[in-house]
Amino acid sequence: MRLGIHLPDLTFPDGPSHLARDLAVIAKTAEEVGFDRLSVMDHVWQIGHIGPPEGEMLESYTTLGYLAGQTSTITLLTLVTGAVYRPPGLLGKIVTTLDVLSGGRAMLGIGAAWNAEEAFGLGLPFPETSERFERLEEVLQICRQMFDGVDTPYEGHHYHLGRTLNSPRPLSRPRPRILIGGSGERKTLRLVAQYADACNLFPGPELAHKLDVLREHCEAVGRDYDEIEKTVLFNFDVGPSGQKVREIVEGLRRLAEMGFSVAHGRVTDVATIHPLEIIGTEVIPEIADL
Repeated sequence: MRLGIHLPDLTFPDGPSHLARDLAVIAKTAEEVGFDRLSVMDHVWQIGHIGPPEGEMLESYTTLGYLAGQTSTITLLTLVTGAVYRPPGLLGKIVTTLDVLSGGRAMLGIGAAWNAEEAFGLGLPFPETSERFERLEEVLQICRQMFDGVDTPYEGHHYHLGRTLNSPRPLSRPRPRILIGGSGERKTLRLVAQYADACNLFPGPELAHKLDVLREHCEAVGRDYDEIEKTVLFNFDVGPSGQKVREIVEGLRRLAEMGFSVAHGRVTDVATIHPLEIIGTEVIPEIADL
């Protein structure tokens, strides 16, 4: 099993004037201790279960571009891009740019978007739920077309592109991997089966059931279920001195037994760096062969 560090809370003790420094140290340390990937949220306001809307929040792809220059091996992505926030041709170009400038380390994490408050607050596109999922599917088709180097017109119900030219091409081969986040059984997991290289699910008692639903969707569309990478959200709280390491390892072991190969997680007190070091020495070696 591999681990991903997720950075949803950017309100650090030293404030915005040191935020660039703090993010760079976190990213470099996570890479050095063995984290496989690094993700940020695609929000412009902080979300409710993390903090008030006024909490510090950075635009996701600018942040990933900055962190690409601070690191050399860790994979970079959003958990997850709001499909309706950017025109799909521009999004394909953004992810391609991140991939090229990071040396082939970008993934496209994407979902239908859900935060109406921030969208209405800053004037971002936010249609009704059914339309957001329709647009998500078209965005997936367009990004796949651009990543694959196909520059023919695209005619969808919502998007019309005259030429999907994308030069330079991404460095990732055969293209940047696509991860779809969310657990919706009727739409989201169907889109995973049709278009994605990976899914990201929420933890909880229904995890096994969600995997069964994904398997059914794969069978319906003729997709090999085993070729889809299963990832899951997982919070890493090792305790001040690592008291909870064994609990974390056992939790990851159970997830691996279910078929998950990556756990993305928020690291408690990450700005102090010490929890990352504990995970690197006491967790990652324990779960490397799972």
